[in-house]
Amino acid sequence: MNKVINTENAPKAIGPYSQAILSGNGMLFISGQIPVNPKTGKIVEGSISEQTEQVLKNTEAILKEAGYTFKDVVKTTCLLNSMDDFTAMNTIYAKYYNEMLPARAAYAVEKLPMGVLIEIETIAYKAN
Repeated sequence: MNKVINTENAPKAIGPYSQAILSGNGMLFISGQIPVNPKTGKIVEGSISEQTEQVLKNTEAILKEAGYTFKDVVKTTCLLNSMDDFTAMNTIYAKYYNEMLPARAAYAVEKLPMGVLIEIETIAYKAN
């Protein structure tokens, strides 16, 4: 059975979706996180580094709520406003993923929600 994961320590969904879904087989699917500060509901202004940091803090809060850590992440997809930001994003990303490195894809897209520079979706797995 699937379970909705929701925490006040990550931004509320801005549409008809859940922050994350935990499937009965131990797979955790985290919706794309953007750099919104959950306390203020506002986008973190600044560079790709600052926005990536907030995205990963949001992801961490959802992982924690589900009983997971970054070590349980098996796949991420990074959506960037510009591939020119890839190196700076990667530097911050490496602070969070430094032991068990997940599979990853990174794409430049035409436009992200609310004009942000980055969005990251995450899949984690933990055996039941």
